[in-house]
Amino acid sequence: MLELSDKIKLVVSDFDGVFTDGSVYISEKNEVQKKLNFKDIMGVSMLVKNGIDFAIISGEKSSILDYFKDKFDLKEIHGGIRQKGIVLSDIMQKYNLSPSEVLYIGDDINDIPAFELVEYKVAPKNYNPVLNFMVKNLQITKSFGGQGAIREIADTLVNREYVGKIY
Repeated sequence: MLELSDKIKLVVSDFDGVFTDGSVYISEKNEVQKKLNFKDIMGVSMLVKNGIDFAIISGEKSSILDYFKDKFDLKEIHGGIRQKGIVLSDIMQKYNLSPSEVLYIGDDINDIPAFELVEYKVAPKNYNPVLNFMVKNLQITKSFGGQGAIREIADTLVNREYVGKIY
C-alpha cells in the first residue's frame, strides 16, 4: 500500500511507461498508436474531481496529451520535454507548492531530476530497477504502467478508507 499524505495538492506524471506499458504500435502507414487503460483515465478524473490537480510532463510529443488537456481542463501538459526537473520546478514555483505537496510518478532514469524535487516519489511496478539505487524513498505501485498505476494513486489519495481492502 502506498504511503501518501493527505496534503498532496498536485500529482505530476510521466506518460510513456506510466499511462502505457511502454509499448508503441506502429502501423504500416507509420502511424504511432499507444494503448491506455480506462482505469488510469478514471484515476485522473477522480483526482481532479476531488480537488487534486494533475499534470503531465512527457519526454515525447503526442496528440494523446491534448486528449487529457481537453477532457480534464488540465493547465499543465508538457510534451517533448528533456529536462523534466526544470519544468516541474517551474510548475511548483508558479503554484507556490512545497515538495511535500507534490507527488511525481515516473518509470525511468529521465525522471530522476523530477523525483529529486518532491517528497512523494512513485514508480509503476514495471519501472527501471536502476531507480532503486538513484531515488531515495521511492514507492512502487502494485500495478504496472498502463494497467492501473495512476488509478492506484488516485484510490490511495481519494478513497483512503477502502484502499487497504483493494491493494
